[in-house]
Amino acid sequence: MRNNRAMTVAPHRIAVLALDDVVGLDLGTPSQVFGTARTGDLTPLYRVEACTPGGRPVRSTAGFQVVPDHGLELLDSADTVIVPGIHDGPPLTDGTLDAPVAAALRAAHDRGARIMSICTGAFVLAAAGLLDGRRATTHWAYADRFRRFHPRVDLDPDVLFIDDHGVLTSAGVAAGIDLCLHVIRTDHGSAVANRSARRCVVPPWRDGGQAQYIERPVPQTAETGTAATREWARQRLHEPVALRELAAHARMSVRTFTRHFRSETGLSPAQWLLQQRTEHARVLLETTDLTVDQIARHAGFGTTAALRQHFHSRVGVAPSAYRRAFRPTA
Repeated sequence: MRNNRAMTVAPHRIAVLALDDVVGLDLGTPSQVFGTARTGDLTPLYRVEACTPGGRPVRSTAGFQVVPDHGLELLDSADTVIVPGIHDGPPLTDGTLDAPVAAALRAAHDRGARIMSICTGAFVLAAAGLLDGRRATTHWAYADRFRRFHPRVDLDPDVLFIDDHGVLTSAGVAAGIDLCLHVIRTDHGSAVANRSARRCVVPPWRDGGQAQYIERPVPQTAETGTAATREWARQRLHEPVALRELAAHARMSVRTFTRHFRSETGLSPAQWLLQQRTEHARVLLETTDLTVDQIARHAGFGTTAALRQHFHSRVGVAPSAYRRAFRPTA
């Protein structure tokens, strides 16, 4: 008889690297979100462990100390390394990083580990030299400081997260949840990610970027918002929807509608529609036997060529390759 235990695949190992003044919520996010990702028979898909330099306790911003089970050696074997945000210290105040920490992060990246940061953890990755020449994001309130210390990084403070070929960064605090769900979706598909989102009582996908959360002198009100029109458009992704139709539904001029829409979502209406159509196509590829040509029409791309172009641009692979990965029996 074959040993089923021996056939079990080990969970993906995640190392969370906590530095002094680690943000409490950022520190707990990976274990909470990845801990809910399970197979159909409830087998955990990830194993999340914390480490610190030297395995010593570090301060958190939540009024407690973090006492880890591991030192930097955990990064030698981790499949993914996550750096939570920090509230103070050299990476934020002068752009520098302790040499052993920088070396451990670079070594993990060089051997192929996925590297992630939440919020101001991007300062740590940048100080280690892992973001040079890459697109990255961090909390919008720290964008100017980040650019001053790290001019070689292509910073985009308007998005919730960025996945740049194995190096991933996210915006402030709750955007770390969005990033973790994105990784689960990438690794195991939308169904697993959606179950994790439900367990965490959060939406599986948030519209737009962090521009919608930047403080403004005049608050948006429901009467002047575009939420109802966005929901109306979601129900019509299979149809061509013109900007003037969106504005008419919201009872605004095109100019006023576009201004409100970008303020609320951080995206133009056209960018938002592409985002929604791509996500709809992703779900159809995973959950249906529709052909790619049919999915192109159902998702509103019109042609297979348009679907392939936009899907590859946003997801990084062709629709057919994505389906093979997430629906191998199709």
